[in-house]
Amino acid sequence: MTDQADRAVHGAERTEGAEGEVGRSRLRKEDARLVTGQTNWTDNISVTGLLHLAFLRSPMAHARVERVDVSAALERPGVVAAFTGRDLADALGPLPCAWPVTEDMVLPDHPPLALDEVRHAGDPVAVVVARDRYAAADALEAIEVDYAPLPPVLDLEAALAEDAPLVHAGKGTNRAYDWPLRCGEPYERARERADVVVRRRYVQQRLIPNAMEPRAVVVTPLAASGEYTVYSATQIPHILRIMLSTVCGVPEHKLRVIAPDVGGGFGSKLQVYGEEAVALALARRLGRPVKWTESRSEGYLATHHGRGMIQDVELAATREGRLLGLKVDLLADMGAYLMLVTPGIPVLGAFMYPAIYKMDSYEFDCTGVFTTRTPTDAYRGAGRPEATFAIERTMDELAAELGLDPVEVRRRNWIRHEEFPYDSIAGLTYDSGNYEAATDKALALFGYDELRAEQRERAERGDAVRLGIGVSTYTEMCGLAPSRVLRDLRYSAGGWEAASIRVLPTGKVEVVTGTSPHGQGHVTCWSQIAADVLGVPFEDVEVVHGDTLVAPQGMDTYGSRSLVVGGAAVHRAAEKVVDRARKVAAHLLEASEDDVEFKGGVFSVKGSPEARRTIQEVAFETFTSHDVPEGMEPTLNAGHVLDPENFSYPHGTHLCAVEVDTETGQTSIRSYVCVDDVGRVINPMIVEGQVHGGLAQGIAQALFEEAVYDTEGNLVSGTMADYLVPSAADLPEFTTDRTETPATSNPLGAKGVGEAGTIASTPAVVNAVVDALRPLGVTDVRMPCTPERVWEAVRAAGSGRPEPEEAAR
Repeated sequence: MTDQADRAVHGAERTEGAEGEVGRSRLRKEDARLVTGQTNWTDNISVTGLLHLAFLRSPMAHARVERVDVSAALERPGVVAAFTGRDLADALGPLPCAWPVTEDMVLPDHPPLALDEVRHAGDPVAVVVARDRYAAADALEAIEVDYAPLPPVLDLEAALAEDAPLVHAGKGTNRAYDWPLRCGEPYERARERADVVVRRRYVQQRLIPNAMEPRAVVVTPLAASGEYTVYSATQIPHILRIMLSTVCGVPEHKLRVIAPDVGGGFGSKLQVYGEEAVALALARRLGRPVKWTESRSEGYLATHHGRGMIQDVELAATREGRLLGLKVDLLADMGAYLMLVTPGIPVLGAFMYPAIYKMDSYEFDCTGVFTTRTPTDAYRGAGRPEATFAIERTMDELAAELGLDPVEVRRRNWIRHEEFPYDSIAGLTYDSGNYEAATDKALALFGYDELRAEQRERAERGDAVRLGIGVSTYTEMCGLAPSRVLRDLRYSAGGWEAASIRVLPTGKVEVVTGTSPHGQGHVTCWSQIAADVLGVPFEDVEVVHGDTLVAPQGMDTYGSRSLVVGGAAVHRAAEKVVDRARKVAAHLLEASEDDVEFKGGVFSVKGSPEARRTIQEVAFETFTSHDVPEGMEPTLNAGHVLDPENFSYPHGTHLCAVEVDTETGQTSIRSYVCVDDVGRVINPMIVEGQVHGGLAQGIAQALFEEAVYDTEGNLVSGTMADYLVPSAADLPEFTTDRTETPATSNPLGAKGVGEAGTIASTPAVVNAVVDALRPLGVTDVRMPCTPERVWEAVRAAGSGRPEPEEAAR
């Protein structure tokens, strides 16, 4: 070994006795580049000869397209080409739906550019190609389109009537599918045994994702070989590659997809969008690179929405508050088309309505309904927040019916820590948990008894500003997912994840992961995992991701799966590297492999600690291949593809105190405490950030956000001036803490945290609002609990009239 190589190798050795990486609050490696502006967002990408796209979108929710004339647009300065859906029909197939939840599910074609009909405001009907984005946008106004209006379809119940206008006339129905689940004894039998039956209807309003980075795509062709590179602000580069190959007819091996720095997604970039397919088709047709970046208002219309659901919930219980059965009927708004996983989102939530509770019967029915609105799909939590909201709101209603404290009702029904692993009524196996510990810790931090005492005092005084206390105890299924379970749910792909470790000659390490981060901190956490297993410094690990050429295998990032599946794959791949290195170390130390120990990056011989080799020394010796075991390939590199054996099940207790002004309807959050159990924590600081972000989005649904349509199907909350995204000033200080029961289904003991805050917080806040107003006769306020809705609910309760939202249904 040369002196230079010797210094490189030995300089990289971890200091003996250094603290392990897993469990440390490391500053994120990603942040220096992000905060200094040295990022590579898709919209930053510029190549020679780049052309820009702009899409003309329907102003109508439902209409026949009788004529589209782009000829005048072609005369505009800077315009290179313009196309209608018909012009590109031979180059584009329909957009994919990967989750046909039932065998007879209605699956209409979804053209990337509308052909004969538009089915939601924002449906694209033409595309302009120009030398700059402004010329392309300006040319849109020259395109002439003749529309023949058709009736909009907006009300989910009315859409299922026999004489309802149809979103897809050729299909003969607005019913996309019916999906049932029956567990335990028949629900009718449980209801017959019940002393009390609580029935409630909840409306999950539509939400619009607001990632910091808008969607964007750049496609660069290499015409001579028919190869294409697609840069996209996507969560799913590997899935996108497969689907674009299918939609556009480009052979998969000729297609490379890169997700550069991606500024958030929240599920909205878990999608294969028409703009991506059109960009690839036009780069192929024109032989020129093309770019499209959406505007904010365009994104509100064209990026898929979240939630959108009517929930009818019935809970049967004894007079002591013991749950006997749960019945859930959903009407789920699919929007105009079934996108990548649209129909599966409410089905995914089906398994979580029983939550952390024991019961004898569970009955679930979901009907997917087509409407003339923007399609829905995954949004942070994807079915699980909706389920948690329904059961946690209804548990509060049961407590009120029985005159019990909301926490006490939950205590009487939850799965106790000594019962794990536990087979839930919905058929899942919860591997570990301790709901009692998380709740006790949260109650103590919150000062629950003191707040209840204050609440009674203020009620006795007749204060106009009422104090309300909300409780939400939750679990979720995440870490998507065992492939065989996905098979049984008719999902078109598996749930495995891939990772590989490359050990360089100087002992530095490259981790290649199939997960694709968009703000979660994968680079930092994967570095911590690999550093601990390999015994190398954190700084010596680099993480490579988001490029299907350099990370060819992957199932990408969504469903809180990255750590518990992707991170676990990194852990297993690193263990394989150690196993390979042990063979070389044993050979160099002239010892049996069984006698070679590995700790802190050093191989040593049992009983002879002076006989030692660092993993960096082993890496260099393997590189030279001068003295490796006979028959061994000269590499320490290893990979692992991990298919999870189970979901993971984080859980926790969230408590919210609100003050509600009964004279103005204004609600303010006074305090918020959450104690989450996310299993073993890799980086506490990153976990805190994920929880805070999740809380913000869950509170936003409770109090602020809603996609509002008028009677013609126009989106009237189509800008940030109309769609209320809360700022930091609108949110309280959060008190967060954790308990820890490690998962048993992955080597890290991790459970996932990306969606937990969103899942738990919405019912905690709404329960608090209703708790404040219940003495006045209010039993529900439809989300978002705006001042107007709260004020109306108080007035309606005082007059004895039905609450406005209930009457409207």
